Amino acid sequence: MTGPACDRVTRVVIVGSGFAGLGAAIRLRHGGIENFVILERADSVGGVWRDNIYPGVACDVESHLYQYSFAPNPDWTQRYSPGSEIWQYLDRCATEYGLRPHIRFGVEVEEARWNAATARWDMRTSAGQWSAAVLVSAVGALSAPNLPPIPGLAGFAGPVFHSAGWDEKADLGGKRVAVVGTGASAIQIIPSVQPIVSRLVVFQRTPAWVVPRHSGPIGAGARRLFTRFPLAQRLLRTRIRLQREMLGVGFRHPLILRMLQGIGRRHLHKAVKDPVLRAVLTPSFTMGCKRILISDDYYPALAQPNVQVIPSAAVEVRRHGVVDAGGVEHPVDAIVFCTGFEVADSPFVRQVRGRDGRTLSEHWGGSPKAHLGTTVNGFPNLFLLQGPNTGLGHTSVLLMQEAQYDHLVNALHHLDRHAVTSLEPTAEAQTDFVAALDRRMQQTVWMQGGCRSWYIDSTGRNSAMWPGTPGQFCRQVSAFRPAEYLCR
Repeated sequence: MTGPACDRVTRVVIVGSGFAGLGAAIRLRHGGIENFVILERADSVGGVWRDNIYPGVACDVESHLYQYSFAPNPDWTQRYSPGSEIWQYLDRCATEYGLRPHIRFGVEVEEARWNAATARWDMRTSAGQWSAAVLVSAVGALSAPNLPPIPGLAGFAGPVFHSAGWDEKADLGGKRVAVVGTGASAIQIIPSVQPIVSRLVVFQRTPAWVVPRHSGPIGAGARRLFTRFPLAQRLLRTRIRLQREMLGVGFRHPLILRMLQGIGRRHLHKAVKDPVLRAVLTPSFTMGCKRILISDDYYPALAQPNVQVIPSAAVEVRRHGVVDAGGVEHPVDAIVFCTGFEVADSPFVRQVRGRDGRTLSEHWGGSPKAHLGTTVNGFPNLFLLQGPNTGLGHTSVLLMQEAQYDHLVNALHHLDRHAVTSLEPTAEAQTDFVAALDRRMQQTVWMQGGCRSWYIDSTGRNSAMWPGTPGQFCRQVSAFRPAEYLCR
């Protein structure tokens, strides 16, 4: 439900109530800013951890690192938290930090347009008009599912759904099921459904590097220790972060990751004895060029007799089957797409119009660029959480988001102190930042590793990942430097 009409004119509107949106709201309150509203299209908080309910859904970053630094949870039950537990954590944070009065559920932003005359964002939503001085995008990079336009899909006789829109009513027990894609969601779904289906056909365009997960429960004794002695949990978090940073060095120096590929090969050889299947599952690119996947049960599931791995894309869907690149039709009763998300051109960037009337999508022309990954020249008072070049391949992206929260609050305090109504990065500051980032990017595994991933946009740039450490990002982004901004 939405609030009263006067509630629709506010200082700050945050779009989305996942990790990014709730974290920004908590930081705003901590900074003494209470005049804000969170617009959430769904009926509860949680973002991707609310939407992704597929079997086996879990985080691939350890629980004690995949949480807000200012809201430690001593009660994680697993080393890698299941999705439902992460959702419960976010739901609890919304209550404990007093955010619920600020949230308007069931409100989807359809268009946001900068009004130069009023120095405000005018927004058309599913619940009417809203107006805000500051617009914060917290929709995330992985919120708009990518469903490939495969010919014949509309005529398929059975259930079809994306991993991010799992159909709980679809009973897959005893059915023939196609899984299209072998990324981070697929390696969790496949081991979960393989034991219950009669046949599982996996369409794999490119094999991924998979390393052991070494997951397991966190005992009651450890949880009591973390509750009684918070320092113990902070020390564990620090150890996990340092271990992750050691891996991060390899992304900037690909030779290191080439040396570590033996871990993935041994993991594959241990689980898959069939040399033909093993060859199909062996990547030809440097580890880290695509997302490194972690799983203890993915390879064993693929080696089961009711599973067939097709080393090609799905090129056509017929009424009762899926056709591979060789023209062979594979009879199936249901299709599950694990085909990722619209990242560079998500619905949100097609809805936000800046000073010249163009959308972010039009402004970027297929290659997202932002100053500090957070603000964009030509789009005053717009802040992008988890914007361009803020992704990480080795550790928790929340480390990046927390630096952006600080930047947001420091920018708002600057507006207050200097009695100005709008700010945006100068074209020079943004150009210099992006140019320096692109130079550093050229030596990374993402550009040198011999693969084509979703990190690379339509122009050939890596507009998704950060080519440094989270600490470097924090030092560069947390502060607000007025010289880098146009303030009016």
